[in-house]
Order: sequence, then C-alpha cells, then structure tokens
Amino acid sequence: MKKGWLVPAAFAACCLPLPWLALQLARGELGANPIEALLDALGYTAFTLLALTLACTPAQIVLKWNWPIRIRKLLGDFCFFYACLHLLTYVVIDQGLDLAGIANDVVKHKFIFLGMATWLLLLPLAVTSTRGWQRRLSYRRWKRLHRLVYLAGGLASFHFLLRFKTPRLETVLWMTVIAVLLIVRAVEAVRRRSRMIESS
Repeated sequence: MKKGWLVPAAFAACCLPLPWLALQLARGELGANPIEALLDALGYTAFTLLALTLACTPAQIVLKWNWPIRIRKLLGDFCFFYACLHLLTYVVIDQGLDLAGIANDVVKHKFIFLGMATWLLLLPLAVTSTRGWQRRLSYRRWKRLHRLVYLAGGLASFHFLLRFKTPRLETVLWMTVIAVLLIVRAVEAVRRRSRMIESS
C-alpha cells in the first residue's frame, strides 16, 4: 500500500519545532534565560529525531513495518540539522565565537565533550547520506560507516543525562528506548550470523 503523504507529512512534522521556538522567542516565553532554553529545545529535538531514526530498522524487524524505512534518511537529515542549530546557538550566541572559552568548556564539562563528540560522529553520516556516496564507498563500507549512528545515540544519551544536575524523566525514558533499539539490532545481527553459518 502506497503512502504518498508519508514523506511530506514527516517533513512538515520535522519543521514544526522551528516556528514554535521562533514564536516562543518572539513572545518572550522562553523564560529568564532564553539562550539556555533555546539550546535545550534544539538539542532535545535533535536527540528525539536521532532516537526515531534508530527506531526505523527495529520497527521493520519486530513489527514488519516497511514505511519507517522510507523516512529514515529524512529523520536523520533533520536530526543533523537540529544538531547543527544546537551547536551554532552554543558557539555563536552563547559563547560569542570565543574559541578559547569553547575549548575550555569542552575540556572542563563532560556533557559538552560528549555533545561535541556526538556531532562529530553525525557529520560524516550526514555528508555520506546520499546514494552517490553509497556507490562511491560501496554498500558494505557505507553500511559499516553508518553503524556509527548507534554510538552517536549512546553518546547523545549521556550528553543529556549529564546536562542536568537532576536527571530528567524524559531523558531517562529516551535512553531506555535507545538501549532497547540497540538490543533489537544486536539480537538480529546474531540471528543473521547464525543463519549464515548454518547455510554455509
């Protein structure tokens, strides 16, 4: 069954946080520290999209749904987009391009180090997300490279866990979701390897 509305609907849903945040900023509804609130909102949006991206293949494996695969690249691209906005807000607006101060923050604060590491892992995945890069690298190498998304998911989880002195319930829940998704993929990988051994 074709779902022609799926990709446009997913695209529109991924765009929604931007006008919502812009409206809150214009109305002064981001609290006493709007920059911090903006940083948290953009980072949390990127984190949520990363978790949804990771959920696409397990949904196909466990629930036999094929439609999430159709929007997996879209979700991944928007995840990187919001991660870049999160980083730019920190570097330009919060730190005023103070590279020395940023370097000091990365060394001093574990959650900032983990956030930077997550973005650096997502960068090559975003650059090589096209079919052209898949052909250049060969599917096997491309697939191996894009498994870094699972490491990015783990680092992003701890980035948000350490961001707040008191762990937030939603962060713990998303970490649990990501852990379950990783377990599903690991179990499927073991089963696939077992089938290959049995057939050889």
